[in-house]
Amino acid sequence: MSVVKLNISAEDYHLLSMAYEALEHPSFAARLSSLIGLPLEQALKLMPRRWQAGLHRAAEAAVARATEVAISSLGEGDAGRPARSRLHQVLAMGAGAAGGALGLPGLVAELPVTTVLMLRAIADIARSHGEDLSTPEARMACMAVFAFGGRTHDDDYAEIGYYEVRAALALHFTSAVERAMAGGGPAKGVPAVVDVVRLIAGRFGVRVSDKAAAQFVPVVGAGAGALVNAVFMQHFQSVAQGHFTLRALERDYGRDAIESAYRAMADSEGITRYSVKPRPRRARRRAGT
Repeated sequence: MSVVKLNISAEDYHLLSMAYEALEHPSFAARLSSLIGLPLEQALKLMPRRWQAGLHRAAEAAVARATEVAISSLGEGDAGRPARSRLHQVLAMGAGAAGGALGLPGLVAELPVTTVLMLRAIADIARSHGEDLSTPEARMACMAVFAFGGRTHDDDYAEIGYYEVRAALALHFTSAVERAMAGGGPAKGVPAVVDVVRLIAGRFGVRVSDKAAAQFVPVVGAGAGALVNAVFMQHFQSVAQGHFTLRALERDYGRDAIESAYRAMADSEGITRYSVKPRPRRARRRAGT
């Protein structure tokens, strides 16, 4: 598809291309491999297998805590204000340094703090792109970044792309989260929110395992926690920039036009997308997650 057919300016098409690269070709594994000096796959082999279940539980608990923060409040701030990316990276490095020398127990203790810090950083980026974080839809769009930033071959959405993940998330929680926010109750009490926590945690946990493997490599030393957390934060900030760039473009041009252009980019790479599997007895909703 051409820029002319879609009536998208050359400048905005360039932004769309950058967003596509950030969302479809994240470089987290490559950055970690460069940091620790060996391929990430080899580092993962060094990590004890018994850690895997613990890391999954830690990822789910961290996502659940971040969801509660998203539903209750993401803080004050004017839409359009520039994001303070460096500040959040420094804070994440501090959290990583505090937990990095303690192995798996340190990671489990530090991960919820780091995840909430990342949520705040994502919210900052959302505001810089004109999002109104007083709305449940915008807050949940922030949570969705944790799903976009991970890839897994073990869940129902292993081989799907950005728009398919958005649709999958929208199937679970749009109306339920609105009810939770309106009633002020805890997010964990809403079944649909439990579903979305599990879906996000399944994908987010892949990046948590990568992070743990990098910190486990003995040669890196005690400073690994801070360095790995900096990369961890930068990765999700990059994904958030792509996500909220697309949402801003959708507000200007309409979702259909931007989604068509995005899918054309995937088609040009020969990437096959799979349809989202509908859940039994749940109506399909078109929500802007």
